[in-house]
Amino acid sequence: MKWARFRHAGSVSTGRVEGDQVVPVAASSPLSAILDGTDATGDPIPLADVTLLAPIDPVRNIFCVGWNYLPHFKEGEVVHGERPLPDRPNFFTKATGTVIGPFDDIPSHVGLTEKLDWEVEMAVIIGRRCVDLSESDALSAVAAYAVAQDMTGRDVQHAHGGQWFRGKSLDGTCPIGPWLVDAGDIADPQGLDISCSVNGAVKQTSNTSTMIFTVARLLAELSRGLTLLPGDVLLSGTPEGVGMGRTPPEFLHPGDVVESTVAGIGTIRNRVV
Repeated sequence: MKWARFRHAGSVSTGRVEGDQVVPVAASSPLSAILDGTDATGDPIPLADVTLLAPIDPVRNIFCVGWNYLPHFKEGEVVHGERPLPDRPNFFTKATGTVIGPFDDIPSHVGLTEKLDWEVEMAVIIGRRCVDLSESDALSAVAAYAVAQDMTGRDVQHAHGGQWFRGKSLDGTCPIGPWLVDAGDIADPQGLDISCSVNGAVKQTSNTSTMIFTVARLLAELSRGLTLLPGDVLLSGTPEGVGMGRTPPEFLHPGDVVESTVAGIGTIRNRVV
């Protein structure tokens, strides 16, 4: 099932998405609807009549992983030089203030960054408190999946001693949505097409089967000695085709429209302003 958070007639509600409609339910959030179950509380509303909001509100930093698709790792050598293939995931975080809705505008942060870049990702939503997960059990901790963009100010990213947090944490640079999809509805998170286009031109296209580290491996590694909480978000990496890896490099400007899709989950669309 698909679970959305939406605004309609001045109120914010949670709903179950059915085709081109959303059915209001008695749950405080899409994650609560998945974890606790819920009943319908109103008549279906056309999706065209509501504003979809970010379906998740992380209570701490968003966990991310860099260089998790082999071709993207190779294109990163354009900037970083030749490197050995990693033997474990490269984790970092984004601040919670980055999260916006699936169709919200993305601020360009003119004057701070001149190299705002796109990175389509599959978001993984944790459903239970867990630590030291085994790889074989890790997917049982996943409640849902969503589409996300890990927008990055590349010049800011590379200007702070080599750590990525600052350039990855600009306000409004992590649209998520358009809803949460129950983990049980995704038979294999390693078999989904993933793509990103800018102004209608395809920039990234791949499949989650080409991840270096699977979602299960990422969660097993991340949870070693680190307790994961319900509602934690993991962005699982981006495929090749980001702006900084192109010849010549390409970056986003006000007016550009970025569309990000993960098959079986949905599409988000955001304009840079």
